[in-house]
Amino acid sequence: LIFDDGLGTVALGLNLQLSSNGLQSAESIKSLRGTRESLALTDEGNSFGSDSELNGYTSERQTDKYGFIGGAQQYSEQSAEDIPPEVLRQREAKWLDMLNNWDKWMAKRHKKMKLRCQKGIPPSLRGRAWLYLSGGKVKREQNKGKFEELDRQAGDPKWVDVIEKDLHRQFPFHEMFVARGGHGQQDLYRVLKAYTLHRPEEGYCQAQAPIAAVLLMHMPAEDAFWGLVQICEKYLPGYYSVGLEAIQLDGEILFALLKRVSPLAHRHLKKHKLDPILYMTEWFMCAFSRTLPWASVLRVWDMFLCEGVKIIFRVGLVLLKCMLGSQDKLKTCQGQYETMELLKTIDTRYMLEGFLVREVIIELPLSERDVEKEHLAQLRRWKETRGELHCKSPPRMHGAKAIMAAEPPSRQDLRQNPTIIVESSLATNKNVEGQEEDKARIKTKEQKNGKKTGTPVASNPEPSDISTKPTPPIKDAPLQGSNQSLISTEHDTYL
Repeated sequence: LIFDDGLGTVALGLNLQLSSNGLQSAESIKSLRGTRESLALTDEGNSFGSDSELNGYTSERQTDKYGFIGGAQQYSEQSAEDIPPEVLRQREAKWLDMLNNWDKWMAKRHKKMKLRCQKGIPPSLRGRAWLYLSGGKVKREQNKGKFEELDRQAGDPKWVDVIEKDLHRQFPFHEMFVARGGHGQQDLYRVLKAYTLHRPEEGYCQAQAPIAAVLLMHMPAEDAFWGLVQICEKYLPGYYSVGLEAIQLDGEILFALLKRVSPLAHRHLKKHKLDPILYMTEWFMCAFSRTLPWASVLRVWDMFLCEGVKIIFRVGLVLLKCMLGSQDKLKTCQGQYETMELLKTIDTRYMLEGFLVREVIIELPLSERDVEKEHLAQLRRWKETRGELHCKSPPRMHGAKAIMAAEPPSRQDLRQNPTIIVESSLATNKNVEGQEEDKARIKTKEQKNGKKTGTPVASNPEPSDISTKPTPPIKDAPLQGSNQSLISTEHDTYL
């Protein structure tokens, strides 16, 4: 293995486990490829809405509740836990309260918030919650106009060419990305190109595309861009830099932690000289988005964005322990090739939402302190054997609380601005009635005061003088008609 450049190495990781979750095979992906087309990007390029009809999918194949077409995510329906509607409504109400009082919850009730992330964020609010958890919302507010500025720029031809080649490889059976040059692919291009301009020294790495695609499934392009920035800079710093030193270092940390969690699996991998980079590259760099059934991916991301990279380590350790943690399982993989094949085709039982989340939360209590302690140990070992790291990454932030503590936001940064304000006609009528009642009350009081003091009472206004017009709208007037969809660049409004 030669780690001379990030793109080559990541491509190796993706090729090793392209069909590891049974979601798609190389042959099926090839069927969606064709001649490379340049994307005609427009100002209206928004990722929301289905592009699947452009390829004629909707009439022939069913789309599941996650947007995947034709059973591409065959395990997700089985693995997804059914939540009663009334429970979901209660959770939505709780999350709306947290989002409206984010700073207070983060400061005083973070443990409760963490528990709610572990239970799963309601689908209708997932995109908004992810943006708040990652700190992307604050970044966006503090850098207004930045994404539009980057979006207008042409981009480095070196990175633009590679990005365009990768677009059709990202979740090709999802309705957002199935169409060549469709809205999903356009927005994915915009987000990835903007990141190369935002961090020209880092450029583009292939493993960033699935991360950006997952974000785009839940939020508009600008929000997805800031979410990607936060993941690359705060959660997984150095992962996508040239040389991939950070991912190699985390591979050594994972291997060392495995010795504590499953000595048998550790001995087996060591015996067959299986370098961690061979099996964990795609897991970590794509945050399991290309490995697990979709229901499990979403639950892992809910916890990952709340608690940080320790969740990624926990999931990796659970999978390794379950696949290689007993003598019976090791009988089927007597060599390096057999072991790699086993890790590429992980047993569905271990990836199911209920089992995996329970193992990650309860059975494997790995803390940030454990990860950081092992990180320092492996860093010392790295310096002794390989010298100093070439890529100096910023310190890793372990979750939402650490990110918020490092860069405290203002209340204005956290304020939610609704996309559409609807003024209720009932509220308007009540407003008019209230005004009339107030005036009648004032009139009565003035009459009484006039009798007591002998001062003249003001003449009573005629009924025609009382304005029946509703109070003027607030400065930000509600949108008229339907010239703007519920999904705008300002907010993700699924609820």
